[in-house]
Amino acid sequence: MDQYSFFDRDLSWLLFNERILLEAAKEDIPEMERVNFLSIYSSNLDEFYRVRMPVLLALHNLADKGHNQKADVLLEAQELIAHHLQKFGQIFTGKLIPLLKQNGVTLLFNTPLPAAVADKVSDYFYSQVMAFLQPVDLAETAKKFFPENNRLYFLITLVSKENKERNVILNIPSNQLPRFYSVTADEQQYIVFLDDILRHNLNKVFKSEEISGCYSFKITRDAELDLKDEFHGDLSEQIEKQLLKRDMGIATRFLHQPGIPLRTLHYVMEKFGLLDSSVVEGGVYHNLKDLMALPVNSPGLRYTRWQPIISCKLNADESLLDYIAKQDCIFHAPYQSYNPILRFFNEAAIDVTVEEISVTLYRVASDSRIVNALISAANNGKKVRVMVELKARFDEANNVKWAKKMKAAGVDVIYSDKALKVHAKVALVKRHIDGRAKYAGLLATGNFNESTAAFYTDHILMTANPLLLREVELLFIFLAKRVKSSAGYPIDFKHLLVAQFNLQDRFIELIDREIANIKRGLPATITIKLNNLEERTLIAKLYEASQAGVKISLIVRSICCIIPGVKGMSENITVKRIVDRYLEHGRVFIFHNNGKPEVFMGSADWMNRNIYRRVEVCYPVYDQQIKAEVMELIDILLKDNVQAVMLNEQLQNISIQPVEPLVQSQNEIYKLLQHKAYETV
Repeated sequence: MDQYSFFDRDLSWLLFNERILLEAAKEDIPEMERVNFLSIYSSNLDEFYRVRMPVLLALHNLADKGHNQKADVLLEAQELIAHHLQKFGQIFTGKLIPLLKQNGVTLLFNTPLPAAVADKVSDYFYSQVMAFLQPVDLAETAKKFFPENNRLYFLITLVSKENKERNVILNIPSNQLPRFYSVTADEQQYIVFLDDILRHNLNKVFKSEEISGCYSFKITRDAELDLKDEFHGDLSEQIEKQLLKRDMGIATRFLHQPGIPLRTLHYVMEKFGLLDSSVVEGGVYHNLKDLMALPVNSPGLRYTRWQPIISCKLNADESLLDYIAKQDCIFHAPYQSYNPILRFFNEAAIDVTVEEISVTLYRVASDSRIVNALISAANNGKKVRVMVELKARFDEANNVKWAKKMKAAGVDVIYSDKALKVHAKVALVKRHIDGRAKYAGLLATGNFNESTAAFYTDHILMTANPLLLREVELLFIFLAKRVKSSAGYPIDFKHLLVAQFNLQDRFIELIDREIANIKRGLPATITIKLNNLEERTLIAKLYEASQAGVKISLIVRSICCIIPGVKGMSENITVKRIVDRYLEHGRVFIFHNNGKPEVFMGSADWMNRNIYRRVEVCYPVYDQQIKAEVMELIDILLKDNVQAVMLNEQLQNISIQPVEPLVQSQNEIYKLLQHKAYETV
C-alpha cells in the first residue's frame, strides 16, 4: 500500500463543501434555493469545527512538540476555509441580497434600520426580545460565564460617566426566538436579523453608560462524547450525562466580528482560555445556517415541488405484506412516496398473523410514525425487538427519548457496544400462516426516517426472499447476544455483506474477479456510488484494478481519498460529484462479472469507521427487473453533465463542459420513475 497516494480526508471534505458553494453561485437556480445552499455550507462548516478541527488541532500541537505529524493540514484547511468564506460573502452580499431586493424582499444586512421599520422593531424588542436578555459583566469573577456551543453573543464595551470601561457579554437569544423578524412596509418585505434588533435597542438595555463597541461572536466546541469502557450502567443514562457535557467541550473556534481592539480580544481570550489557533475573524453575522429559516414565501424564488410518485399499485383490500410475499419491490426516495414503508410498519403492528418485528434504528424522525407503530405493535402483544443506536452523532438525545418510550411500552430495546455502532438499515417481520413461519423484510441504504426521506435519495428493497431474510434474522441474533455464532455454529453470511463478518473481504473478492477477467481478455468494469471513500485497503484494491485495466466509475458525494487519473496508478478511475435539489445518499455497487452483473446496495460507505467500527449491511439485488432498474438509475447519474463535477488529481471540482444532450440526473430520474409508474397503472 505504501506505493499508493491518497487525498487527505479533511481537505477532501472541505472541497466537497466548496462544491456546495458552487451550487449557491449558479444563476439559473432560484434565489432562495441558492440561499439554502449557503445555509448548508455554513452548517457543514460548523460540524467540521466540532468534529474534525479538534483532530487537526491535536496533530498540529503534536508536530509543534517534535512528533512526526502532518501539521500543515491544519494550515491548509484554515486557508481553504478563509478562501471559501470570502466566496460565501461575495455570493450572499454581492449577488443574492440584491436579487432578493429586486423580488420585493429587502434583507437588512449590516445597514441601519430604515424609518419605515424602526418603530415596529422597537415594539418587538420591548414585547418579545427583552425577556430573554442576560447581560454578564466579564470583570465579575463571582459569575463564571461559559459561552455555550454555537450560541450567539455580543461583546460590548461600555464607558461610564466617570470614564471607567467595562466589558459585557450579552446573549443573542436565537435559540429561543426566530433569527429573523419580517416587516411589510411600502409594499416591500423587510427582514431584520435578531442581532440588529438588539443593536438598534442596546441603549435601552445600558441606559447609564456609553456604548463604545459592540462585536458579535460565537464559540464552537468539540462534539465528541467520552464514553467510558468501564461504565457498567445503562448506556442511555451515560449518554444523557455526556450530552449535558458536550457543549462544555474545548473551544475549537472563537469566531468574531472584525474590528475588536487587540487588547479587548486578548482580554476575552484569557477569560475564555482560548488558543491562538482557534481564533478566527469572521463577518458581522454568525450561524448563517439559520438562513434556511429565512421567512420568504414567494413561490417563484424556490424550486417547484416534485410530487412524490405513487409506485406501489395495491388493490384497496390487499395487504402489503401479502403483496411482498409474491414479489420483491423497490422504492426510491424521495422521488417515490414513502407511504409504503410507513404502511409496512403500520400493517405489521396490527396484522394478526405477525408475531415478531425486528428493526435497526440509527436516526429517527423527531415525531417518528415508525416508532409509534412499533410501540403499538408491542401494546398489541407482538414481540418487538429494536436495535437503537444511541451514539448516532447529534441524534443521541432524540434516540434516547424514543428508546425510553419504547422500553416503557414493552419493546425489547438493544443498544450497541460503546466502541461499535450499528449503522445497518434492516427490518424483519415474522408471520405465522397455516402453521408455518413466513418472513417479510426491508433492506435499505438509508435510515427509517420519514423526515429525511423527503430530501435524501435512498433505495429501500421490500422482499420475502428467504435467502436474505434468514441471514437478517441471524444478524439480529448476533446484535442481541454479541456472539458470532448461533446454536453452536459460526454465523456464516453467504448472501448479505456484513461489516465485522465478511463485508470487506467480499468486496475485495468482487474486485479481484474483475481483475482476473480483464487479465483473461474479458470485459471488466466497476461502478460504485458512495457518500464517502476513505478506507485505504479497499482504495488500494481499486488502484490495483485500475492498473490491470479495469474501468472504474465512482460517484462520491463527499469525502474522497482516492486520487483519480494518475498515470500508472489510477488512469482508469473517474470520480464524479453530484449536488442538486436532493442529497445523494444511496450506496450502490455494480460489478460487471463478464456480462452477468452483480448489484449490491446498502448502508456502508468505504470509511474506516464503516469497515472497522460499525455493523453495516449491504445486500445483493437478485430480482432481475429491480436490478435492471437500479443500473438504469446509476447510468443516468453517470451521464449527468449539468449538476455533476469531476474530481481531478489536484482535488479540484472541475465543471463538465455541457454538450447535448444535457442530462440533469435527478430531473431525468424523476421523469423515468413517473413514466414507469404510468406504465403500471
